[in-house]
Amino acid sequence: MPDRLKNSSVSRQGPPAASHGVSPGPGVSAVAAAVFTAALGGCVDPSLVLGSAGTSGSGGVETVSGTGSSSTGIPTPDLPPLDGCDPDVPCQNKIDLLFVIDNSGTMAEEQLNLAKNFPMLIAQLQALDDGQGHQVGADVNIMVTTTDVDNPACHGKWVAPDYAPARGSPISTPCTERIARFSGYAPPGLVVEEACTDVCDPANPVAPSDQFIHFDRNGDNVEAGDAAAALACIGPQGIDGCGYEAPLESMLQALNPSACWNDPEACDDPEWSWIERPFLRDGAVLAIVLITDEVDCSVRDYSIMADADFMEPSPEDGTPKPSSAICWHAGVECGDLDPDTGRYSGCFAANHGKNGAPGVPDDEAVLHPVSRYIQVLDSLRAQGREVIMLGILGVPEVTAHAETPPYEPTEGGIADVQYRPWRDPEYPAGDILPDEWADNTRAVDKQFEFGVGPGCTGYDAASGTFTGQAVPPVRIRSVCESLDVPDDPTVPGDQSEVRCCFESICDDDFSAAVRCLTGLIQNVVTPVG
Repeated sequence: MPDRLKNSSVSRQGPPAASHGVSPGPGVSAVAAAVFTAALGGCVDPSLVLGSAGTSGSGGVETVSGTGSSSTGIPTPDLPPLDGCDPDVPCQNKIDLLFVIDNSGTMAEEQLNLAKNFPMLIAQLQALDDGQGHQVGADVNIMVTTTDVDNPACHGKWVAPDYAPARGSPISTPCTERIARFSGYAPPGLVVEEACTDVCDPANPVAPSDQFIHFDRNGDNVEAGDAAAALACIGPQGIDGCGYEAPLESMLQALNPSACWNDPEACDDPEWSWIERPFLRDGAVLAIVLITDEVDCSVRDYSIMADADFMEPSPEDGTPKPSSAICWHAGVECGDLDPDTGRYSGCFAANHGKNGAPGVPDDEAVLHPVSRYIQVLDSLRAQGREVIMLGILGVPEVTAHAETPPYEPTEGGIADVQYRPWRDPEYPAGDILPDEWADNTRAVDKQFEFGVGPGCTGYDAASGTFTGQAVPPVRIRSVCESLDVPDDPTVPGDQSEVRCCFESICDDDFSAAVRCLTGLIQNVVTPVG
């Protein structure tokens, strides 16, 4: 379930990358960087474009030494030869896959759930075909980062000395080397090391030699293991990250073409000098996975963290106090609340200015406007790159999927999301989980924490346990759905195409989410000739 204030320390990694026999390919072009910057327009503070060449100290990320090693080039077995490409239909088998994973205090089970499905993800990527049974020979880069871009409200005496928010930078050390990150601040004493050690053997941790995992038909950049084992080891991020999650801004910073991890040749930041190869490659399919149980809080003006206009009244004394509700009120607008159903007529992403002013222009918004992220993804698509997105978020569990790629949800999920305040009593008559109800937590407490009721409540009937709660993803929904291709009414037939998939973070099994991700990728891979 979501938490109100989760503060973090995140260990960065930076081993020197040794030479190996795999060539992930060229990075993004200078044109791409120019288009990216232009798409951000005038609403960007240059200091918020992180990881660029020559910015050491202005947005630097602390590194710790590691042990880089060369790849053994272990081949993928039993794959048929790659067919030749039709000159008129160029092969597109390059896939750049970015995971943005919430590393705040309630995410241990979800990170473990995801990591257990990584072997299936790798297998399905390797099996991508042209629709005629010919495997396209997927050429894949996978980078992992967190939702933590820092926030002044996440600093205090509780912060560990090595606190360093990722800000979109790559995390590529095994979680066993970051095991301290699996001890949280709330509740005190919470330790969930098994979220790492259940999927990453402490006696044999596996990691890539680059800032990303790479594999293709000829091998990988993983020594003493394979891509699936490496992803299971680097994927879990811990639970001491900032509780004001900013998945959209983390995504943008990870995709910044000027960042050292995307343009190492131009990088003069010594903290990233070990990087030899770019994550992003020209023309590759870009697949983005956002995983969080809270609303996006990509803050543009940090004065809102002390602005009572965005706060809920404290149950203790009725005065406005800081909580995650700030993020909801600063970035979302809802319609009327129906007194009969207790639901809002709808909620949508909206700009708010200082003092809570609604409907302000993008350059006055206190959160980064969703247009910032839509424009960047549009600019990438304008270069001829396919962009798809999977959100594992606070939506009801999906009860049915399409039978053909991309296997998108057809029942439940985002279509059934409700927007409403929290309700007493305990679940299922109300929204409060039984343990919290027994501890005297009431709807007024949860409303104060989040500003809106839950988008999902997960329950595992087999074990009789709750798998958590999460709030609805309004801002992320706007960005994700902008990728869908609409029907052209001037052309006969249905030209609409799905590029966005939502699955529930309250589900106790993310295999359907992985299937939708690879289904989306399958649909945009150019057929082999």
